[in-house]
Amino acid sequence: MIVLLEEAKQSLSALKEDTKELKNALDLETVKIQASELEALTCDESFWGKPNTQEILTSLKIAKMVIDNYASLSEGIESLQSLIEMAIEEDDESLTSEILSELDFLQKSHDKQRIEALLSGEYDTNNAILSIHPGAGGTEAQDWAEMLYRMYCRWSEKHNFKVKVLDYLDGDEAGIKSVTILIEGMHAYGYLRSEVGVHRLVRVSPFDASGRRHTSFASVEVAPEFTEDLGIEIREEDIKMETHRSSGAGGQHVNKTDSAVRITHLPTGITVGCQTERSQLQNRETCMKMLKSKLMEIKQREKLERIDDIKGEKLNIEWGSQIRSYVFMPYTLVKDNRTGYEDGNISAVMDGELDEFMNAFLKAKGNYIK
Repeated sequence: MIVLLEEAKQSLSALKEDTKELKNALDLETVKIQASELEALTCDESFWGKPNTQEILTSLKIAKMVIDNYASLSEGIESLQSLIEMAIEEDDESLTSEILSELDFLQKSHDKQRIEALLSGEYDTNNAILSIHPGAGGTEAQDWAEMLYRMYCRWSEKHNFKVKVLDYLDGDEAGIKSVTILIEGMHAYGYLRSEVGVHRLVRVSPFDASGRRHTSFASVEVAPEFTEDLGIEIREEDIKMETHRSSGAGGQHVNKTDSAVRITHLPTGITVGCQTERSQLQNRETCMKMLKSKLMEIKQREKLERIDDIKGEKLNIEWGSQIRSYVFMPYTLVKDNRTGYEDGNISAVMDGELDEFMNAFLKAKGNYIK
């Protein structure tokens, strides 16, 4: 057991060095200055009457969170170091379990902060609007889309994020034709933007009486939610609005009248829908916010000068365009084609264990701190 304590001491020493590097990656001194400046703004008598009040409060909250999390990690390391040294000096093996547990906790805290240091995009702290659409293949593809929907709901639950169903279309026999959900939580968009693209499933279809292996595809789209006015003007002649009866998920919270709204942006072909608000007018307003969010996300991603420059070109939901493959048969493996990261525990992945895939994506896109 003393050997375990010595190993823990070495691991903690390495973690302490990594945490010093993390401080630089977080640019902690700059964050502290920004927090002080933002705090000063909130003390101004005219603060609550300004149009950007909420934006300032959100920025202050994020800055304080970064400062507090790093302080907690540093204090935890110092405290554990003292405990390990005392246990070794007094030859007290009874503390080994507690020490190893705390070391694991601190390592995970460091890793989480390290990843969040890469979430420095302009909208990475925003909530996320996530949509799933099945590819060709009828019931099999629609069932796959529903499996992905459940996977992202489970991932959100694990992170204590709130999920709100905005639009849901039932499949013909099983599964879903499409679903759009709002995922609310700090850095929701920053993490979930790693999921944009086509997801491929290989399995023996439960809908095939012959027990043959099938390949199905579904696309995932993610846009940040914007609560502020984006200054985007959408002409009435550029949209087509349709109403229909709400269906699918939502239960008693979905109004079963013809209040559900679907809006198509004619210049780009982008379609958004909402069925969870109480009136057709409210559903239309939510649809317009979603449409503006999607247009802004594309504009930023494609580095376009104007919203009117968006062409509306879409990647085909088919073979060759997938970002990740989920193989249930003849072996079990989930592999990300962009980063090469893979996991053989497909049940855990489908149950929302996606963090390592997201982390691998962020590391590949950012300056990974070793």
